Amino acid sequence: MGLRMDDLHAPTVSSGPTSQPTANGTKEMSLVELMAKKDNLEAELSALGSVLESHKVDMTTPLLTPDGFPRADIDVAQIRTTRAQIIRLKNDYKGVMGKLEVAVHEHFAAGKTLDGQTMSARVAPAVQSSMSGPTSGIEPPFARVNTVVPGSPAEQAGLKAGDKVVRFGSATWTNHERLSKVAQVVQQNENRTIMVKVLRETSETAASSSLDIQLTPRRNWGGRGSLGCHLVLL
Repeated sequence: MGLRMDDLHAPTVSSGPTSQPTANGTKEMSLVELMAKKDNLEAELSALGSVLESHKVDMTTPLLTPDGFPRADIDVAQIRTTRAQIIRLKNDYKGVMGKLEVAVHEHFAAGKTLDGQTMSARVAPAVQSSMSGPTSGIEPPFARVNTVVPGSPAEQAGLKAGDKVVRFGSATWTNHERLSKVAQVVQQNENRTIMVKVLRETSETAASSSLDIQLTPRRNWGGRGSLGCHLVLL
């Protein structure tokens, strides 16, 4: 079921940048090696996503019956294991993409070029994809709604305390920058609708369902701020 992290080996390319040891003696990955690791992680995430699809579930599908028992029509243990692997690999992918973006900028800042059209064609989409991540159907949440003020734009839109934010406009788990991206989205969209995707647990099954919410920031709603809710990092 895909490659193990221990099996991720980068190809040796003589024309690529060389790896340099860091101050603590660990090897700093080259641009070529980062691209190879990115490709391997995407392949494994795709394979794990296919496992969920084969069970006709995703990352938020309830695994328990309404009365609290594991569903008999699916392999609950395998799905839970697969979900845990996906979350772990998504975090690995986020780290690789951050390093890759830095490596690409440093590569071109040093006046270097990429060897071959194929490599050039892969680098630009790689940096761009660091803003969205692979396999969009399995994005993890990055923030939780801590409080919602009655009568606020957040309450009117349907946000509830406990909701976990997966996407807030263009802000996602890959680029929220400790929620500063969320604040930027709010400031740039006053009196305009922002699409917010959240996960909400149901009391009956303790499982999460995905909800798309239309939120319109307003300063004149009668309270502090433009939303009337408080978000905390997960």
